[in-house]
This record gives sequence, structure tokens and C-alpha cells, in this order.
Amino acid sequence: MTTEQEIIKLREDLEYYKSIVYSMSSPIIPSIVPETILVPVAGYIYRERFNNIQSSTLHYISEHREVENVIFDYTGVSTDNLSSMDYNELAMAISNLNSSLKLMGIRPIYVGFTPRLIQEIVRAGVHVEIETFQSFRSALQGLLAETNKSL
Repeated sequence: MTTEQEIIKLREDLEYYKSIVYSMSSPIIPSIVPETILVPVAGYIYRERFNNIQSSTLHYISEHREVENVIFDYTGVSTDNLSSMDYNELAMAISNLNSSLKLMGIRPIYVGFTPRLIQEIVRAGVHVEIETFQSFRSALQGLLAETNKSL
């Protein structure tokens, strides 16, 4: 194999592995609470990834019309995990995602924001009107309580 062929093969491999990472960066998990899905957000947050999370979520909902609630869990995100987004941009992206889902008749719920991340978003000066819970568990308990159901 020539050096040029090796480079082409390495580029193909790189693109293949990038596509795998891209698809894994926005998992969607059906919840034990009916009509509810979980979208865990962990690790680094950057524009392309956030856009992927939004696109994947909207696409999933369009194919699964029974979904009424989406819980985004930011427990695995810290202030160190914002690589190319500033807090103002993150707050605007969350606000846009929230608006998109509401326009589709979906109830977006956000959980797991760390105190430091909240401080930085508030300091950014963007008013974000979203429904939040402290944890995934408390969000599920809240949804179950609303429907007088339990696990």
C-alpha cells in the first residue's frame, strides 16, 4: 500500500469513526413513564453537537407521535465541558430548542444543571424560561404525580 493509499484509508476510517461518535452523541432513551423520552447530555457541548441533539430529538418525535414529554438531562455537563460555546450561546440554544419543542406540542423538561452552570447562564444575561427539576428522578416523579400514577 502506497503512502497516498494509506492516507486515503486513514481519512475514510476517520470519517467512519466520526460518524459513529456523532450518532452516539445524542442518544434518545424511552422512559418508564409513558409518552416520555430521556435525552442525556454528557461531556463536551459545542455548536455542532447541540445542533445534532436538537435535530435528533425533533426527528425522533416526528417518527414517534406518542411522545409528549422530553427530559434533557445535563447532569454530565460541567462548566469545563463547554468547548466552543459561550454561556450566552448555550442559553440561546436551549431557549430555541425549548421553543421548537413547544411548537410541536411537546413538553420539554430540563434536569441536572449544576449550580456553577446555572450561575454562568444567569450571568450571561439571557432570560431562559424553561421547566426544570433537580434530577431525572424528580422529573419522573413530578410527571407521575400529575397523572396520579406511581411506579
